[in-house]
Order: sequence, then C-alpha cells, then structure tokens
Amino acid sequence: MRQIFLDTETTGLNPESGDRIVEIGCIEMVNRRLTGQSRHVYLNPERKGSEEATKIHGLTDAFLADKPKFAEVAEDLIEFLAGAEVIIHNAAFDVGFLNAELKRLRLQPFHTVAAKVTDTLAMAREMFPGKANSLDALCRRLEVDNTHRTLHGALLDAGLLAEVYIRLTRGQDSLVIQQHDQAPDTPQELQARDLAQYLLQVIDANADELAAHEVILKELDKSSSGKTVWRSMETPSAVA
Repeated sequence: MRQIFLDTETTGLNPESGDRIVEIGCIEMVNRRLTGQSRHVYLNPERKGSEEATKIHGLTDAFLADKPKFAEVAEDLIEFLAGAEVIIHNAAFDVGFLNAELKRLRLQPFHTVAAKVTDTLAMAREMFPGKANSLDALCRRLEVDNTHRTLHGALLDAGLLAEVYIRLTRGQDSLVIQQHDQAPDTPQELQARDLAQYLLQVIDANADELAAHEVILKELDKSSSGKTVWRSMETPSAVA
C-alpha cells in the first residue's frame, strides 16, 4: 500500500478569490514504513501574500520571488502522487487549492490523480468528538514531538502528520500489524490468524539470572513444605 502525506502553505484562505499555493510538502510511506522519498517545493504564487498567512508560515514575497511557479513542478508532482492514497489534515482546504492550480493549467482535478484522499481531521473528529483536533492538538494527545514547530512548514507538517496517522491507526509499535492495517473483525478471526510469519526476538537468560531464578524456586519450595510439584516433574530431556 503506497501512501503520501501531503501539506500545503498558501497566500491566504480562499483559492476562489485568487489565493495561491506557496509551498508543497509530500512524504511517502509504503506498507506503513516511511521510504525516505519525498517532494518539497517553494512556489512563486505570482501574487502578494496576506500578512496573516505570512505570520503563519514565514514565507515572504521576497523569499518566494525567485522560486518556480506551479506550472514548472506540476508534472513531477502529479507523477509522484499518481495512484497513491493521499493523506491530508483538513483535506478540503489543500485539495481546493490544488484543484485551482490544476484548473489554471487545464489539467484534470486532483481526485483523478490520487487513488484515494484520506482526511485525518475527519478521522480525528470521529475518534475524539468534541475535542480540539488540529495537528498540534493531535501531536499533544498522541505524544508526537512537535516542539521544533515554531512556524507552519509543508514538509515539516507532512512529517508530523505521518507520525500522527500511524498512531491514529494503531501505530508501528504494535506487536502485530495486520495486513492492510485492518484489525480482525472478531476474536475468532484473531485466534485463527497465523502468527508464524512474525519473528519475535528470544533472549536467553545469562548465568547470573539463572542462578537468581534457582534461588527463588528453592525459597518457594521451602515455604510450601516441598509441595512445588514442578520441581519433581521430569523434564522433556529426561524422558526416554
């Protein structure tokens, strides 16, 4: 399963009034493992940014003046996103801006590029109804370190979103990650699952640990007046 975490920064809030994208960040994950593949571009929006937006992301008109225009990166971006599930926090916002950019170039809308769009804001609202579900709020709730996030940045936020998404969907630290990241529907299905495919590390006890264990067994045997029956049972190696 190929998934792309995507975030954008913009000159304002409304693409219909002419606001444009100034930054795009994308991070790839395959089978719940980050691959190290990404896309990150700053863009010349061909218009002035609003003061409010600049305070959020810190990208000034002067900084963006010599950056490529969306038309110059569109082909590479579409190729990178093609056929993937694209995961976005508050997807309607980013997709609205991407569609406006694609429309200017007379290209097909975003839903024809991505195989699927998943909105983590909608997921979070379903999981945590009535609570704050901004990316920052989810980082705090799910213990994702975002202390280095002083300004919004598309690539930085895409990386934080990847960590949030993994934890929203049970996390990479789960002992058993189900195929396609879907938990079995019933306890019977879980019991029937073949766990032979999962390798668990076995750590043998050292000599000191074995000696300490033997002392505890002797103390248990003494306190029970010799009733610890496992001490007198034959071991498998002793069976002829």
